[in-house]
Amino acid sequence: MSLARALLCAALLNWFGCVAAGEPGVTDNRILIGMTAPFSGPNGAYGLDMKGVIQAYFRQINEAGGIHGRTLELRAFDDGYETERAVANSKNLIGQESVFALLASYGSSPTTAAMNEAFGPAKVPLVGTISGADSLRRPPRESPNNRYMFNVRASYANETEAIVDHLASLGITSIAVVYQNDGFGKSGLDGVVNALKKYRLVPSAVATIERNSVDVAQAVQQIARVNPQAVIMVTLYKPTAAFVRGMKNANQLPQFMTLSPVGADLLVEELGDQARGIGISQVMPSPWNDTKPLVHDYQKLLGPQGKPSYYGLEAYAMARVLVDALRKSGRELTREKLVSALESMTNHDMGGYRVSYSANERLGSRFVDLTVIGAGGRILH
Repeated sequence: MSLARALLCAALLNWFGCVAAGEPGVTDNRILIGMTAPFSGPNGAYGLDMKGVIQAYFRQINEAGGIHGRTLELRAFDDGYETERAVANSKNLIGQESVFALLASYGSSPTTAAMNEAFGPAKVPLVGTISGADSLRRPPRESPNNRYMFNVRASYANETEAIVDHLASLGITSIAVVYQNDGFGKSGLDGVVNALKKYRLVPSAVATIERNSVDVAQAVQQIARVNPQAVIMVTLYKPTAAFVRGMKNANQLPQFMTLSPVGADLLVEELGDQARGIGISQVMPSPWNDTKPLVHDYQKLLGPQGKPSYYGLEAYAMARVLVDALRKSGRELTREKLVSALESMTNHDMGGYRVSYSANERLGSRFVDLTVIGAGGRILH
C-alpha cells in the first residue's frame, strides 16, 4: 500500500471513529430532542397543546438557520399520564432513539420516577415539566439525579402559599382540600398544610380522587360534611369539573381554588358557566396579554388563527430555555456543555419571564399570579 493510500485510510478510520464516538442525538445537521407526555386519555389535551407549540417553534428555529447550523427535531411519545409508561418512554428515547436531551414532560409522579430511573442515571438533561413537586427541586448536591432536571415553573409550595395568603386576607379560616392521589396531589396538599401553619390553621377536611378518574362522590361527601368556606382543589380539569358540579348539587357554594395544572381554558370548556368564580393560581404570565415580549413572541408563533393557552405558553417557555442553552453551548455540542450552559443561566430573562439556575439550584422560577374565571369564561387578574 502506498504512503498516500495508507494516510487516506488512517484519516477515514479516524473520521469514522469520531462519528461513532459522537454525542447521541447530534449529527452535523440535526439535534434530536425527546418528549414524553400524555397525548391520549383524560389529560391528552394538555400534552397535545404542548407538543404542537414545540413543533411550531422548532420549525421557526429551523427556518431561521437552526442552532449553529443544525436543525431541531422532536421525537414525542405518548405516556397517557401513567408513571410506568413515562419511565419506559424515557428509557426508549434515550436508549433506542438516542435523543440528545429531553423536553417538556408532564406530571409529578411520572417525571420523578423517570428522573430517578431513566434520564438521571443516564445523565441526560430534561428541560421543563408540568410539575411543581419538591422531589424535582432538590439541590443536586443532595440528589445527583436532580442535576439533570431543569424546572421552568414555580413550585406547588409557591402556588399554594399564594392561594392560602389570599384566602386568609379575606378572613377565610375554614379551608378544605381535595387532592389527586399521586405525587402531584400530595405535593399540593403538603404545600397547603405548610402555608396554613403560618395562620395557625389546619385543613377543615381532606379528601382524595384517584388519578385519571372522575369518581368524586366520596370526596364530595367528605368535604360537604364540614361546610367549608373555601376548597383548594389539587386536581386536573376533568375531576375538578366533576367535583365542582357535585358540590353545587349538594348545595355547597364555597370559594373554589385550584392550581395551574388544571388548565384554565380546558376547565372553562368542561364546566361552562359553572366555572365562574373559580380562582386559579398561574405560573405563567397571561397568554392573552402581549405586552410582555415572551407572550408577544408566543402569539406571533401561533398566528392569527391560533388559540393561546397557559399550557401552550409554558411549553413555549420550556422550548425557549432549551434553545437559548443550546446556543450558549456552542457548535461542539455535548450533554455536559448543555448542563453547564443551563447552570450559567442566572436570572435569565426571556422577555418578561425569568428563570434562574446554578450548579446547585434547579428551582427555575417563583412566579405566581392569581386569577379568577369571570363571566363568559374570561380569565381575570
